[in-house]
Amino acid sequence: MNHARMVSVSKRMARHLRHAPEEIGITLDAAGWVAVADLLAALRISREELEAVVAGNDKRRFAFDATGTRIRASQGHSVAVDLGLEPAEPPAVLYHGTVERFLPAILREGLRPMNRHDVHLSADTETANRVGRRRGAAVVLVVDAAAMAADGHEFRRSANGVWLTASVPPRYLKRS
Repeated sequence: MNHARMVSVSKRMARHLRHAPEEIGITLDAAGWVAVADLLAALRISREELEAVVAGNDKRRFAFDATGTRIRASQGHSVAVDLGLEPAEPPAVLYHGTVERFLPAILREGLRPMNRHDVHLSADTETANRVGRRRGAAVVLVVDAAAMAADGHEFRRSANGVWLTASVPPRYLKRS
């Protein structure tokens, strides 16, 4: 599968496994899973293409279940799902990539999930930079995750290593 096709299929999968399953006639279960066969039919792709997208996605956005018969997005849903992620102790510092135009609101209001269930945080600056660059020149924010956890904020870690929390109040943020 060529790169352009892989990106196209990956974007369609992300849209429908995270935000709009009904648009292609699939139904996610309570944990976000859908039968692989249903997704293949709805997207009109082959199993080989699906496996190439899952394996080739640099962010590991998608995961098969243990049987390989179901698939879901690892995080980032705007539709109601319960990924079953247990609370976890975060590293002392986490990072969030954004762009300059959002900084005033973020520093005033903190990080909010917006149309998603959780705020997404990275364990390294490289990933945060990559996330921020999607919308322009990246600005990386440092999150004092140790202080947040000590103050009772809950963190969870998705299957692909993204750290999730309900929000990040501004007092735990600083520009790197």
